[in-house]
Amino acid sequence: MTTQAPAYASPADVATYGPYGPGRTDRPGPLYPFQGRITADGSGGHPAEPGRYHLYASFTCPWAQRTVIVRNLAGLRDVVSVSYVDDDRDGRGWAFRERRGPDPVNGFTLLSEAYEATEPGYPGHISVPLLWDRRTSRIVSNDFARIPFDLGTAFARWATTDLYPVDLREEIEALDEEIARDLSQAVHQVARAATQEEYERRRAGVAAALDRYDARLAGRRYLFGDRITESDVQLWVVLVRYDLLHNPLAGITERPLTSYPHLWAYARELYQIPAFRETTDFAAFRLTAAPARADGGPVRIAVEPHEGDWDEPHGREAIGGGNA
Repeated sequence: MTTQAPAYASPADVATYGPYGPGRTDRPGPLYPFQGRITADGSGGHPAEPGRYHLYASFTCPWAQRTVIVRNLAGLRDVVSVSYVDDDRDGRGWAFRERRGPDPVNGFTLLSEAYEATEPGYPGHISVPLLWDRRTSRIVSNDFARIPFDLGTAFARWATTDLYPVDLREEIEALDEEIARDLSQAVHQVARAATQEEYERRRAGVAAALDRYDARLAGRRYLFGDRITESDVQLWVVLVRYDLLHNPLAGITERPLTSYPHLWAYARELYQIPAFRETTDFAAFRLTAAPARADGGPVRIAVEPHEGDWDEPHGREAIGGGNA
């Protein structure tokens, strides 16, 4: 009996296929058009069922990591499967290569094949996280903001941890919006700033947000007190990339994450939880070349990548719940 070799894409080749983005991310219309929702009762056409759904993720993408952490923290490892695309992209989009393993569900070599299978001729963004329905062989959703919520709520029957407790749900959603605006999106806005005034304003906003969350975590163990919620995951995927990627790339502040005493200890505590550690590959965050700067753009501060000791004891065991 012979075993068929896994199918892999050829190496990323920008010279041949061009960079990813042009013709994909700059088209009119929604960037994330697949908006299916998994529900406990199946009212949206996608009922929560063990073994039915698969997540395509990436170690480089914070939104994909957020989704997988929610899946793992909620105790859904045996309920929703996951696999990873390769870290490198060219104009073909995300691909499956030996570094991260093959596509175990469909045997695709390019993630664009999942989009083509769902919408033949699909011309848009090839994104992760991507939620796939094994039963219908179609995409359920590429809505990165909503997939974690559905995993954390629709599968409550099989979950071991509730990351969206009903009594905090409105506050969690509000804080998620704040974190997305002031950190997750803001770090990229600093990197894209076209003028000196915009650069200074945006980087000051990120620095203020880091100070604010550092102060919030001074007297409480997690963002909402003594229990981890999805908001902690949302914040953490930015923090874990800050010193190696966001700050060196954008030139945000002279202060590394390690200089914020409460944020840094909090980030280490979460990293030392398997759901966070096992979804993290620091090599996927490292800049491989100096960031390109357009002539005439803002003068940025130079920030070198900084590596902290993520295994250092965090010392947060004695912190109380605090006020949510």
